[in-house]
Amino acid sequence: MHPTPVIVTNRIRITALLTERGLLTITGSKALARDGILLSYAPDSVESWRGAAAYVDRILRGANPADLPVQRPTKFELVINLRTAKALNLAIPPTLLARADEVME
Repeated sequence: MHPTPVIVTNRIRITALLTERGLLTITGSKALARDGILLSYAPDSVESWRGAAAYVDRILRGANPADLPVQRPTKFELVINLRTAKALNLAIPPTLLARADEVME
């Protein structure tokens, strides 16, 4: 699920309906996983903003934007919501839990 303004505004109701209907949902938003989506896997937003700030700094110092290399995220975060997993009667493998950056209980 992508965090559009409509989804963010109604996120609590949407996550409750998804869980009630037994739908497994994955998002790229850590905040939505905290609100009840089963899991989130996305680039680390702090690292992304730092990279953007570095680009802005280089441009303000005179670099030509066309000469700057394209950068891709290198750090990703996995967030698992165990409350939602339990509500869905879903067992999360211990190896996946060990790999998660954050586990909601």
